[in-house]
Amino acid sequence: MLFTPTLSADRDLVTAPDYIAWAKAAREHDRKSGAQAWRDADESKHFDYRAIRGRLEKLRKLSAAGDVKGLLFVLNEGIHGNIDGMGHERLYQKARFGTKKLIEDYVAEVVAALDKIAMSRGIPREEKRDFFRRAQHCYGRSALLLSGSGSFLFFHIGVVKALWSEGVLPNILAGSSGGSIVAAVVCTRKDSDVGPFLESERLANPARDPEMRRLAPDEVAARLAELIPDLTFQEAYEVSGRHLNVSVAPAEKHQNGRLLNAITAPNVLIREAVLASCAVPGVFPPVMLMARDESGQRVPYQPDRRWVDGSVTHDIPTKRLERLYGVNHHIVSQANPLALPFATDTRKQMAPIEAIQHASMATFKAWLNANMVIFQKPLEMVPPLNSLANLARSVINQEYTGDINIIRPPKFWSPTKILSDLSREDIDELIDSGMRTAWPKIEMVRTQTAISRALDVILAKIDKAGDDGPGHRSAALKKAVR
Repeated sequence: MLFTPTLSADRDLVTAPDYIAWAKAAREHDRKSGAQAWRDADESKHFDYRAIRGRLEKLRKLSAAGDVKGLLFVLNEGIHGNIDGMGHERLYQKARFGTKKLIEDYVAEVVAALDKIAMSRGIPREEKRDFFRRAQHCYGRSALLLSGSGSFLFFHIGVVKALWSEGVLPNILAGSSGGSIVAAVVCTRKDSDVGPFLESERLANPARDPEMRRLAPDEVAARLAELIPDLTFQEAYEVSGRHLNVSVAPAEKHQNGRLLNAITAPNVLIREAVLASCAVPGVFPPVMLMARDESGQRVPYQPDRRWVDGSVTHDIPTKRLERLYGVNHHIVSQANPLALPFATDTRKQMAPIEAIQHASMATFKAWLNANMVIFQKPLEMVPPLNSLANLARSVINQEYTGDINIIRPPKFWSPTKILSDLSREDIDELIDSGMRTAWPKIEMVRTQTAISRALDVILAKIDKAGDDGPGHRSAALKKAVR
């Protein structure tokens, strides 16, 4: 029997000061609504609960017997994403806190089995490495994608703070425009040093002029220098162990957007890459990327090219992350004011009015693309209009959501604030909004990324154990680490 939750349970969810209090209120809400009984029961039409129960009992039996080779055999044929439908979105829509206990227990048992295999002395190191690499390839990896956002980047700060505080922040981060600033702040520091840079007192501009609505380009560069160390993408990876990805779009015609990272552009300096990703066309000038050469000197990178706002072409670069890192699970923090009308979370159960809005937006996209084809020739005769139309088409045709979506709640903000130097009060409000919007997704992130996070940690330890030494570090990197 389902009971109507009390008003106090709903109120506690809204007023919770932190995630611990929110989680307590969410569990109480589930208890009173009957959702906890749903969580405790195996049965569901959305996944093969019988198969998962059987796998769980087999893993528990092998683990209790200390049969590590048996665990290895079972996991060799049974570790891949969304096994038996466990990732079905409906399984995360019933309860306020978590999903089926069977799913959570199974994931925890798989992680425990992976740890036993990693620590076993009865399995040769190379066999372990081969198994874990194949497992990672089959299971896939998770990434956090931070959209373009302008000054709403502090919403991303709140999202990152919520995930980081709970230890579920992915090691792969991608950002465009304002999102690239947040990703760079996190990915240029050791994990233990990240916390202070997620607080408003560190992020607010101490020299802010209340009369100045927008920072000048040189002031933006100065603020980035205060927040982001002078590192290349490769150096940042060596410091943080995280993969930073920054989207930039070409300022010239007939060029393609790029996703800069330690694989595609290891020697490129992050500050200029982020500055380019934030260069809104028509507002800030295009940016030339810089790199560090073999002697440690700053030199132009592709000096004949200039780059602008990455959200123009790849606000959420899912396909490129899939190709570069094997990412098949995308957590999206969406705060782009231009994208929010197109960023409906289709993975949740929509109310009738939301379904109508989603269908209307799809119709609008089809209508716009059809008219762009019809008017292509006339538009080419007026270059400024043609550029504007192509920009609009690029924005509208992008995908703005992923597997888990944390979307900034609709609230009117003055357009003058989108590119302005925000006050401490505005920053606090956006950070709080980001955290509170992320809290209902935390357990979904935890469950769906637990296995991939475990594989990342285990492989890093195996690779580190096989290194001959710490290797050569540049002088700039040594200085940054100190």
